[in-house]
Amino acid sequence: MPSKMIVSAASALCLAATLLPAHAQVPTVRIPEAVADWYNAGDKFVQESQKQKVNERKAKNVILFIGDGMGVSTVTAARILEGQMKGKPGEENRLSFETFPNLALSKTYSADQQTSDSAPTMTAMVTGYKAREGQLSVNHTTARGECNADTIARNSVKTILEYAAEAGKATGVVSTARLTHATPAATYSHTSVRDWEADANMPTTSVAGYPCRNAPGAVKDIARQLIEVSPAVRSSLKVAIGGGRTYFLPSVKNGANFFDPEYPTTRGRRADGRDLTQEWVATRGPGAAYAWNKAQFDAINPETTTHLLGLFEPSHVQFEADKAADRAGEPTLTEMTTKALQMLEKERGGYFLHVEGGRIDHAHHNGNAKRALIETVEFSNAIRKAIEMTDPEETLIIVSADHSHTFTIAGYPARGNDILGISKGVPQRDGDGQISDVDSNGLPYTTLGYQNGPGYRAGGRPMLTDAITTQLDFLQEAAIPLGSETHAGEDVAIYAKGPKAHLVRGSMEQNWIFHVMREAFGFN
Repeated sequence: MPSKMIVSAASALCLAATLLPAHAQVPTVRIPEAVADWYNAGDKFVQESQKQKVNERKAKNVILFIGDGMGVSTVTAARILEGQMKGKPGEENRLSFETFPNLALSKTYSADQQTSDSAPTMTAMVTGYKAREGQLSVNHTTARGECNADTIARNSVKTILEYAAEAGKATGVVSTARLTHATPAATYSHTSVRDWEADANMPTTSVAGYPCRNAPGAVKDIARQLIEVSPAVRSSLKVAIGGGRTYFLPSVKNGANFFDPEYPTTRGRRADGRDLTQEWVATRGPGAAYAWNKAQFDAINPETTTHLLGLFEPSHVQFEADKAADRAGEPTLTEMTTKALQMLEKERGGYFLHVEGGRIDHAHHNGNAKRALIETVEFSNAIRKAIEMTDPEETLIIVSADHSHTFTIAGYPARGNDILGISKGVPQRDGDGQISDVDSNGLPYTTLGYQNGPGYRAGGRPMLTDAITTQLDFLQEAAIPLGSETHAGEDVAIYAKGPKAHLVRGSMEQNWIFHVMREAFGFN
């Protein structure tokens, strides 16, 4: 039976060097573990697994974290990047949610798409129903472009946020995307077109010829739906933090152009002349607040603020890698999550909170792996903070993605090879230096790439180096030229811990996530 004696990595390498013949070399690739470490780690895993207990309690709180576009390859690459940022090889690292005891695979197809967009996938997770492409929290019988409010109301499917509000729980929505973007909007809005974020985005008449934009009897735009929600949701929605400021601001007010407070040449997008940020404060009572920059956000006192609306960019918030250059400053996803939990944790009846790492998706669409992975690491940081701030006995935390991307990890790179760099394999002889892996034309290639997207090189493959590929703006190579990289259709992972987390298991339809949350809350 293998020894369970723990041997340090340094001692192991020393011992190996002593025992090797004079002509032998120490392996080039760094292996920090001693031989016994692998076996002992497996033993520890089994012992800890046997101690796991099923939590059958009813959940007081549920937090749904969605990494938009966070497929399995993104999780793997971000795990390695975070580990390498800590000075380690990286492969042995774990992101915060990878320690959760329950894991499943989510089938992300929608009612009418093999590879889906964020609208039907998030609708599935928060309502329990598969939906059509581009539609938010309405059933699949809804016609595309349907504008009639009564028809939309009949076809609406209730969200977990709305169930929580009706049960007297507090609710919150946090995103690094626009609050009116598909993933966060699915929690509170019902519409046949996800792009109807402001009234100016809506047509004057519907495809069927009925009055649409701001017409009597027409469905409201998404930003307006956030403000004019049901009485139960209006009371319960304590926190709404993200981007999309101009969708709440008028283009013209009192006969004059109305400009964004941070960008003086950027006008609001609303055609109805309404300032919905002011309406939020006016309709939520004396404890309501609105913040659009970092200083205002930091000044918010969670103990005295009853309802907080935070909108930190005209569109999506800055990528995590670019926040330092933002002129007005804006909070990180971890800071937004912390503030939201500070406000919700004081609610005695419990809460439902949705947090989205929305810009993982956008960086992938840009073919820019470095920004996507930095976003994923920050998403993990926000989850780690939520774990620290909540009681695992009463809070169910679910982490998943709405869909994947055509993001690949390829070649035969050695362990510890820079995940953003050129693929360099294990040398044929110990002691030899690593040599870049090359294609059939003798050109090096990166470990990370995309099946399609803006990284396609029309003039042929370039000569790449680590100095080039690790730059923030580098676009990984793509096989098919597209202006924007697409989603991918494979399953994504679901991670869960807390009450009823054991219901997350095996291969799951994406809409079953709603049913797990509903069961955890005890909503029948």
